[in-house]
Amino acid sequence: MVFALSPHTAAAPNVVASAVPDLDAWDVYRAMLRVRRFEELAGQHYAQGRIGGFLHLAIGEEAVCVGASSVLQPHDHLMTHYRDHGWALVRGMDAGRCMAELFGKATGVSGGRGGSMHFADAGKRMWGGYAIVGGHLTLATGLAWAAKVQEPGTIACVVFGEGASNIGEFHEAANLAATWGLPILFLCENNGFGMGTRSERAAAVPDVARRAAAYGMPAWQVDGMDVRDVAAGMREAVAFVRNGEGPAILEAHTYRFRGHSMADPELYRDKAEVEVMKERDPVARIGAELRAIDSARVDEITAEVEREMQAAVEFAESSPFPDVSTLEDGIVARADGINPSTRSSR
Repeated sequence: MVFALSPHTAAAPNVVASAVPDLDAWDVYRAMLRVRRFEELAGQHYAQGRIGGFLHLAIGEEAVCVGASSVLQPHDHLMTHYRDHGWALVRGMDAGRCMAELFGKATGVSGGRGGSMHFADAGKRMWGGYAIVGGHLTLATGLAWAAKVQEPGTIACVVFGEGASNIGEFHEAANLAATWGLPILFLCENNGFGMGTRSERAAAVPDVARRAAAYGMPAWQVDGMDVRDVAAGMREAVAFVRNGEGPAILEAHTYRFRGHSMADPELYRDKAEVEVMKERDPVARIGAELRAIDSARVDEITAEVEREMQAAVEFAESSPFPDVSTLEDGIVARADGINPSTRSSR
């Protein structure tokens, strides 16, 4: 199979998540709601000038990170693009430390030095948040090489936007991965826009999955607004890669309800288009299904998530900024393990 359009369809409302065995709808709803509220609060505090730098929100795309992460194993490598908040949360990173990173605080996941685009946790094999478009694709290919040599059964999953598929690193990584038979899944979050340019205007073949044929690897397309379809397609793709059959591509067609970044005036699309897409809001849809089953439980989960995220903001607010004496920490690596900023001569 060189190219396959996923045949998966959503389960009926009263048979929640039956299309994907072991995918608990309540857990899925909680996970997606956590990502949504984290980002909504991040956007709010950014607008108030309490968060600096860049902020790229993935509101509307929650089904992709939650559905895909439900299939990945803790020992698998994960590397993402800069729209990384949801991936970090579902990977198990602490919401408070993630929020503190946005606030530039010393308690942040990258010590307050990375900000929105650089969430990482080596212990969870979440290698980031990578800010250079497409630059992480070759790095993830290196992780897959290491996994093949040192840890059979471990795979690398690299998440990228469709815009990154038009640059050289994508083709270099895909070619090497296929040539060497590496255990890597290229997961494309295709939200239809490369910054403010529609995919159709920038790519002769806008469906990234179809490009897999050039490298002799299989590919799947899934509905990125449907967490069940994402998880089901992910299971097939991951099984192929984990079985040692080589790399694969999974393309999730999704949509972001907010602009490319908080600085985006969104002049390239009509507000009516966004409102139409919001009718397919993955969080609201599964929330409505579950409310029809147990409204009180939905309210309970909503309240729990709200408390957690408000506590994350309070933690970030109360945390200290990095001390100026640590300004050079992490910049230069030395063979003797001594950081330049801690030398006795200073």
